[in-house]
Amino acid sequence: MNSHSMSTSTSALEPRKSPVQARSTATVEALHVATVQVLIREGLSRCTTTRVAKRAGMSVGSLYQYYPNRDALLVAVLNKHLDDTVGTVCRVCREHWGKPAAEMAAALVTAFLTAKLRDPEESKALYAVAGERRGAELAARAHARLVEAITAMLASAPDAHFDDPAVAAVIALDALVGPVRTVLEGLAPAGFEACLEAQLILLLTAYVQAHELPAKRRQRRKPEAGG
Repeated sequence: MNSHSMSTSTSALEPRKSPVQARSTATVEALHVATVQVLIREGLSRCTTTRVAKRAGMSVGSLYQYYPNRDALLVAVLNKHLDDTVGTVCRVCREHWGKPAAEMAAALVTAFLTAKLRDPEESKALYAVAGERRGAELAARAHARLVEAITAMLASAPDAHFDDPAVAAVIALDALVGPVRTVLEGLAPAGFEACLEAQLILLLTAYVQAHELPAKRRQRRKPEAGG
């Protein structure tokens, strides 16, 4: 990232206007899709407004009606990606309020991996963007929303007690973020991604079961004692 990009003001990264009609919404969506496609095919350094507009089948002038510059477009695309991830995970967390803690753990792993790795190429492309353009701010905001949703879910577990559900939520979430980052940075060994979901479910299940209420722990161990 050059010094000009680093010094870009927050206001310069805001959209010119938000879509309010179906046609405008479709135009913005087309720009977002085209941006991701250019990022994947050309890389960040060659992702220009000209290439994005051409890929979207419109003029650069049409693009500038919504975004003042390339960086504002990139921020919008990254923000939508993060919002989609947060929305998916938060919905699953709400659906698992009051469920057994082990079910919560498995659902959280599946939801997070589905959201982040359903399109690995897109996630990898946007991961590069996140390191440069308000990425830390947007990621921190998304992280806080995820922690809040996971905290509420864990606090509702009928078979476990967390002294500080927020701390447990941060630990659980960061246990997922690290391996996914390994995949997105291209550092994962062969076979890593294929077994990732099963291994993370095992990890988080063991973690939440360590907080099980004594009666639940005895109940879970009873078949073992009688075997």
